[in-house]
Amino acid sequence: MINLQNKTDLKNMNRQHLVRYVEMLGQPTFRAEQLLAWLYRPGITDFSQMTDLAKELRALLAERARISRFENPLVEISKDGAVKFGFTLEDGRMIESVLIPEEDRKTLCVSTQVGCAMGCNFCLTGKMGFTRNLKASEIVNQICAVRDWMREQDRGELSNLVFMGMGEPLANLDNLLTALSILTEQRGLDFSSRRITVSTSGLVPQMLEFGKKSDVNLAVSLHAVDNATRTMLMPINKKYPLEELLAACKQYQMKKRQRIMFEYVMLEGVNDADATAEKLAELLRGIPCKINLLVVNATADCPYRSPGMGRILRFQEILRNRGYAVFIRQSRGEDISAACGQLAAGKQDGKSG
Repeated sequence: MINLQNKTDLKNMNRQHLVRYVEMLGQPTFRAEQLLAWLYRPGITDFSQMTDLAKELRALLAERARISRFENPLVEISKDGAVKFGFTLEDGRMIESVLIPEEDRKTLCVSTQVGCAMGCNFCLTGKMGFTRNLKASEIVNQICAVRDWMREQDRGELSNLVFMGMGEPLANLDNLLTALSILTEQRGLDFSSRRITVSTSGLVPQMLEFGKKSDVNLAVSLHAVDNATRTMLMPINKKYPLEELLAACKQYQMKKRQRIMFEYVMLEGVNDADATAEKLAELLRGIPCKINLLVVNATADCPYRSPGMGRILRFQEILRNRGYAVFIRQSRGEDISAACGQLAAGKQDGKSG
């Protein structure tokens, strides 16, 4: 265990938090802007490097605060180019993030919890159980560490972020919102909110609150068109059934031209029939949306199989004929257990996956 000496980790603070912190230290508020500009620069690990801060302030910060970072991640590279990162946290737990490089973008799949309490039965992370929420710094440091690795490896720059890794993001709402504030802050990591997507299994109250407090994109894990099937796949449906979830989607606050992305994992003999596609088209009527059809990723613990590409294409065709934008998300990183639903970080012995 690392001795943190009770120092304040400044990477848990967005701009408003930093303003309050420097005021508490008796400093003018513009010092918060200066700090923010330094904290997320590559290679900044020590307050002594912040040369436009007064020497006395640098000494005070060194005494009371710290700059956390992830070091020496475990890195596994898939034959299809996806890269899985295993990060060891200060309490010895491990989380995983996945870099998905494509021709026109480089997307990082980010984790928000150690484990997950949702228990979706097609997802390996859910079988881990829930340990704890990630701090805002632990969310942001995934992006910082992968950005630095990409630069060292001459692999370009991150363009997109999807919060679809380990955990249910909206179950960690406060820390998620702080992290998003840092990520979209111009003096922070300066990501456009249009290039960030947060996924939820359907926590209705948190979803509606999130829509009022953030303008990043929302993805909803749907996966079924009736309550019996969805409850079997996703226990959260007992608490927030389809009718309540879809009503919240209709109320959800969005900017013009913004749409909800509905995620739908294709499971042979469970949710892949033509009639199911027709019902899905009816259910989503009136919601500005896109639909992502996902290929289930086989694991030893997963009881489901993919229906095959022919069936998936037919499902897509039915929905497209009803006027929906429908995409098929190709699986990436399956050979290194980095594909959707495979992140587990269950081994705490120095090996990820």
